This record gives sequence, C-alpha cells and structure tokens, in this order.
Amino acid sequence: MIKSRRNLSSTLPLAGVALALSAAALLGGCVVRVAAPPPPPPPRVYAPPPPPPPQAYVEPAADVEVHATEAPPPLPDYEQPPCPEDGYLWTPGYWAWGGGGYYWVPGTWVQPPRFGVLWTPGYWGFVGGVYAFHAGYWGPHVGFYGGVNYGFGYGGVGFAGGRWAGNSFAYNRTVNNVNVTNVHNTYNETVINNVTVNKVSYNGGAGGIAAAPTPQERTAMQEPHVAPTPLQRQHIQEAARNPALAAKTNGGHPAIAATPKPAAFNAPGVVGARGAAPMGPQLARANGPAAGAAAPGAPRFNNGNAPHANNGNGGLPPGAQPSATHVPPNTAVHAQGAAPTPAAKPQAGKPPAPKAQQHPPKEEKHQEGGNR
Repeated sequence: MIKSRRNLSSTLPLAGVALALSAAALLGGCVVRVAAPPPPPPPRVYAPPPPPPPQAYVEPAADVEVHATEAPPPLPDYEQPPCPEDGYLWTPGYWAWGGGGYYWVPGTWVQPPRFGVLWTPGYWGFVGGVYAFHAGYWGPHVGFYGGVNYGFGYGGVGFAGGRWAGNSFAYNRTVNNVNVTNVHNTYNETVINNVTVNKVSYNGGAGGIAAAPTPQERTAMQEPHVAPTPLQRQHIQEAARNPALAAKTNGGHPAIAATPKPAAFNAPGVVGARGAAPMGPQLARANGPAAGAAAPGAPRFNNGNAPHANNGNGGLPPGAQPSATHVPPNTAVHAQGAAPTPAAKPQAGKPPAPKAQQHPPKEEKHQEGGNR
C-alpha cells in the first residue's frame, strides 16, 4: 500500500510536467501572425483634359445673334471709288440691322490685317423664320457669302477682283477701279458671271437667292479666319450713328454708298448711290460741322463723273482722277474762306481786294461746274 502511494506521487509530477510541456507546445503553435499592411497606392497625378481645338473663327459680338423679321432692302446701285494706293482690298457695302431698322454700311477700300488674306463678305440668310446675319471675315480663301452678287469681283461665288503674288496684291482692272498712276501691280482678266444679275441682298426665304456653299467654299469656311480690323469696326459704328444711312430715311438709296477708306464719310471721293437725294443739312448735322463743306459735293461729283469699275477700262477715264484730286483744294479753300467772310465785303466797293480774296470765288465757280 505504501509502495503504491509512492508510485502515484512520483507519477503525478511527471504528468504535470508532461501536461505543461503539452500546453507550451500548443501555445507555441498558436502564435498569432500579424500580416504586414499592403503598400499604399501610388499618388494620383491629375492630368487636365486636352484643350478643345481652337475655333476657326468667332464672329464679333456685334454681329452674333443679329436677327431681323423683315428682309433687307435690295442692294443700291453705285460706283466704286478708285483704289487709294497699293495694298488696299475692296470690301463691298451691305445692309446692317440696328435701332429697329436697316442701315447701309458703305463699301470701302481696306488694308487687310496681314499678307495673303482675302475678304469674305457678310450676308443675310433666312433661317427658322427670321433673317440672320453672317459676319464677314478674312481668310486665305473666299468662303460662302450667300450667293449675293455684290459686284466689283464678288459675283456670288469666289472673288475675281485680284490675287496675291507674294507680299503684293495684283488688281484685276476689269472689275476694279484702279488708277495705274498710284497702283502698278495690275492685270486684265475677263470675268464671266454664271449667276443671275440682280440686287437681291439675302439668301433663302421668299424672293431670296437659292444658293448653297460649293465644296471649295465649305473648305474655306473651315480654314483659320481673322475678324474684321479695328478700322472696319469703326466704319460700321460710324454708319450706325449716321441717320442718313438708315433705309427708312434714304429709301434704299444712301447718299454715302462707298468711301475711299474706312470711316472716311466726309472725304473727297465719297460715292452716292444712283437715285440718292443730295446730301443736305440733315447729313451735315450727322457728320459734324466740318462735313458740311466737303460732303455735299462728293456724291454729286461721283454720280456724274465717277468711272464704272466694270466698264473694262479699270483705270479712270480721262479727267476723272484730276477732278477728284481737285476737290480737296476747293473744299479747303471754301472752308478756310468761310471764317474771314467779313473781309469779303469790301469787294462790293471800289477799293481793290487782295488776290487771296479774289481766288476763292473763282475756285467755287470751277468746283460747281465740275460737279455738274
């Protein structure tokens, strides 16, 4: 009995040790392994989207969304003033809308913004029940301008008034009024128009021109374009402020139909439309005090003596250019002589008058005869 107790007591420590070793083994096999965190994602680099392709042409704000509910009047019949000098390109006149009605923007000679560009005239088109104006622009080729026959090389499709030869412009004298004394790079080329010659000034709608862009014009419309120059915009603004150019006033026959340079509404060489009333006090008030002396004679002179641009001669007929250049001295003398009018009173008496006082009356008589 004692022996068995000894065996039992000796066995218990061994069992405890074995149990401890087993627990240690179990604990050793149950070590918790903490997984390493995944690497952070690479930083996102923001790449802005590519910019949209630049627009070929953005119309000036003054001509965007210009609509009218009535058709523009027919184009007036007028002569082209002579090209002032090399490098000027012709821009036809057209009817613009403002102040509740149409007004005429005179045709004029303009210096282009750079070499190699041509002017595509603006035009009215009937779209969606209204007449919308498509602004003109400069570009390497002439685009679509509604099929409107503006004349002087703009017969409805393309441009036959001249072409660029390097950095100089060559003028077709057949359709342009060019004085070879001032302009030397010219040529003569007959222009055949395959369009109906009329004075319709808009595309589409009742009575409008039924024309669509040609493939060449569609290509030109997608080319890079340049907006009108600052002088062209000034020209339009001056026309908008002149009440004599409103169609309601002039009945479609503006007294200032074309000018030798932009905004030169009072300059010698201004051309009036056929059938236009002589420029009177109303136009003088619109153009300012200085305009009263120079402007009234200009349309009368050009209506009677200005050369046709389409007469095949191109240059000025004999006597036309000398008369045009003679107008400024007459006008200047008349304007200057207006101030010292009291000095002219002694002419009625016997005392002799100075030669300077005798000269203005002679020049006035010469000017009046030239205008007739």
